[in-house]
Amino acid sequence: MGSPLEIIFACILGLILIIMGWLIIRLYKSEKIKKELETRFVELETKANTLQLQTLEARLNPHLFKNILNSIQSHAYQTYFAMDKLSSVLDFILYESQNRFVSPREEIEFALNLIEINKIKISPLFNISIKKKIDVQDPLYEEKIMAPLISIDLIENAFKHADLQSADAFIAIIIEFRDNVFSLTVSNKISGKSAFLKEHSGIGSATLEQRLKIIYHSCYKLERYVEEDIHTAKLKINLLEHKNKMLTA
Repeated sequence: MGSPLEIIFACILGLILIIMGWLIIRLYKSEKIKKELETRFVELETKANTLQLQTLEARLNPHLFKNILNSIQSHAYQTYFAMDKLSSVLDFILYESQNRFVSPREEIEFALNLIEINKIKISPLFNISIKKKIDVQDPLYEEKIMAPLISIDLIENAFKHADLQSADAFIAIIIEFRDNVFSLTVSNKISGKSAFLKEHSGIGSATLEQRLKIIYHSCYKLERYVEEDIHTAKLKINLLEHKNKMLTA
């Protein structure tokens, strides 16, 4: 039997070895978890990029530009104004939308230009209401934090499926950005000739919902509902909450 000092030294050494073994196991588990999280992040980023590419390709669909150009041709007096807006829309789609994020200001300007182009399709007497509630002093207004082209589906669906013939037909669009929250509300009377109820949840709508889920997780809310013959879509994204979650991820 060794001396008390040797026994104490052996105990301390044994304790050190146990602690080192425990630390090595924890380190191994941490590295494993880190690698799993990195793999998951890459997968999610790849999905987001794929969905953004699908959205870009959908927006470049020849039918979209054919319809726009036909509308411009049939309203020659608005040609210069429409072409100017179309140029801005194309610039945004071809260049800015390739970025993972754009600022709320850029997305809102894109949405307003898209609305102006679509207005060419309708009669000057058609009831269309566009309201903006924008706080340009909001700290996030100029920050690259919004997924590009997020407004397209709601706006295009309204013009595509609106009843343009009825005397009480209308489209109402409200764009808001205040208190770090982006909101887009679009309502329209559904045309009796439209296959809206079958088509409104098509590829464009499905892609939008997938993008929102992947990018904003629980920081958004998207509602679509029909009351009588009025369809309403509401999108709200809490950008400050999204930013905070990104910073703590």
